Amino acid sequence: MADETENEEIDDEAVAAEWAAMAGAEDDAPDDDAVAAEWEAMAAGDAEDDDGDGYSGSAPGRVLDQDEIDSLLGFDGEDDGGDSHGIQALINSALVSYERLPMLDIIFDRMVRMMSTSLRNFTSDNIEVSLDNITSVRFGDYLNSIPLPAMLAVFRAEEWDNYGLMTVDSSLIYSIVDVLLGGRRGTAAMRIEGRPYTTIEQTLVERMIAVILKDMSAAFEPLSPTNFTFDRLETNPRFATIARPPNAAVLIKLRIDMEDRGGRLELLYPYATLEPVRELLLQRFMGEKFGRDSIWETHLATELWSADLQLRAVLDEQVMSLRDVMNLQVGQTIQLNVTPQDSLEMRCGEVTLLNARMGRSGQKLAVQVNNVNRLKRAGRKE
Repeated sequence: MADETENEEIDDEAVAAEWAAMAGAEDDAPDDDAVAAEWEAMAAGDAEDDDGDGYSGSAPGRVLDQDEIDSLLGFDGEDDGGDSHGIQALINSALVSYERLPMLDIIFDRMVRMMSTSLRNFTSDNIEVSLDNITSVRFGDYLNSIPLPAMLAVFRAEEWDNYGLMTVDSSLIYSIVDVLLGGRRGTAAMRIEGRPYTTIEQTLVERMIAVILKDMSAAFEPLSPTNFTFDRLETNPRFATIARPPNAAVLIKLRIDMEDRGGRLELLYPYATLEPVRELLLQRFMGEKFGRDSIWETHLATELWSADLQLRAVLDEQVMSLRDVMNLQVGQTIQLNVTPQDSLEMRCGEVTLLNARMGRSGQKLAVQVNNVNRLKRAGRKE
């Protein structure tokens, strides 16, 4: 018991000594007033630093103003069409502007008018088709954003040797089925959840898709004759993959209204599909002439007929070496393999337009045209 008491006293003395050492260390540490004074000195030094070295101190109280925050985030509020910066540049890095193909606006405006007529004949109902917008998306992002259930029709552009995608949402599917099967007008189509589409529904939607593809071919015909054919119908977006997920594509959103019912129809064209007609889609003009101006064509044709043309009468052609040409002397005669009865060629540049015969008219040499078939054929080719 005595030993235990001594050990406890020793431990108490050691603890007391340790606490005393810690108290001494706290006395030696700088107080709060000294720390505050040091921070104030640092802040004053940063405020007076005008040497232009770009160093920014980390003193407390340094707050970014609104202009600096907007510059950092890239939201300056000025949409001047220039390059974006900051976080805005990172956000827009995945976007592709469809404005590089302005011809698509005219093509799909034409398609909307044609669809209004063809779908009205197809359903025997009053149908209004409207174009919502045309945007650019990544193919993978679009597949992930499709609201299910829906039907995805894969179609093929035969002349372009590539594919496109048409998405029909569930509202439009049930509306078309209801209209074609004699549903009552003025009531919204009943939507049944939790079941796959039946064979009848898929068949009716395929008939509507065939009508839309025909109108699409007619809309592209003035620009580039293209035949869009139906390939397959899918209900799972994974099976409708026609391009790589990061590839850019043009998305066209259409709205089809049938009185109190209707839905959305979306068309997706990968940029690889539109590449064969990219030069044609870059045209910028108004109207539906698709690059043709009848007034200018008439004026050009009139001026061409009154243009001056220089003709050369070619008697004969011979092949000579450069040595013989350099050795020609004044007064030397070159024999031509023609007679006065032979015909000669009348040429414009390197093109032979007609045949003629050499003659004389008064004191001048003349040619008499005896064959104009070449000229007529050349005119038909032009």
